Amino acid sequence: MNIAVIICAAGSSQRFVKDQRHNLEAVKKKQFSDVASRPAFLRSIEFFAGKDNIKQIIMSIPAEDEEMFKITHGANMSFHGVKICIGGSERFETVAKALSLVKDDIDIVAIHDAVRCCLTEKWLDDVFKLTEKTGAAMLACPVVATLKKVENGEIVQTVERAGLFEAQTPQVFKKDLLKKAYANLENLDKSKISDDSQLIEALGHKVAIVQTDSSNIKITTKADLAIAEAIIKSRTKEKPKGYIGPYANEAQW
Repeated sequence: MNIAVIICAAGSSQRFVKDQRHNLEAVKKKQFSDVASRPAFLRSIEFFAGKDNIKQIIMSIPAEDEEMFKITHGANMSFHGVKICIGGSERFETVAKALSLVKDDIDIVAIHDAVRCCLTEKWLDDVFKLTEKTGAAMLACPVVATLKKVENGEIVQTVERAGLFEAQTPQVFKKDLLKKAYANLENLDKSKISDDSQLIEALGHKVAIVQTDSSNIKITTKADLAIAEAIIKSRTKEKPKGYIGPYANEAQW
């Protein structure tokens, strides 16, 4: 089946930028910050680029970064065949804009956070296969922390965590189902929408999960950059046969 990928990189990164303001170096949004020497968004794109069944990649960026992005990353985007889309003020607006650009011959649409750059090939393959069977699937990680409900600065309840999962991306859907879900947006309370799965659930359609772990981290604060880099470097890659030059160790990252 033909797949289109929407990479969401239009966020303002308010928490991340705030973390950097005490530094003398230039402030970067999290999606444009380097993780193990390459921008987070580019690492995310590289998981999808080159796969035979992925026929289209669309990446949303903030309007204020358009000129800078084209100058600094335009060549990479052309190399990977990525189409740039200006995002909206809310995530669902960003996805809706990108969804309108999806080609007619696409069967499945995957929506992925640009700053979730620690995917694995197996997770991707599994979620695509599951979507072909069910129409809607996503990556999710079991909640392992003890959860407390707090009111007015005091704990009022310890929340039972059995059966609770943390939503991750990519979230993958049959194109027609996703378009139907977005057409239903006008009937929903937009202030409570935090991911695309909610829109599918609102139609009464079940969303299957591929269970992952916490290493599929979403970069939120500056400290997360070091964690993501450690995760990437901890995953060994099969070394190619023969001589590949003096910088082989550096090249694999």
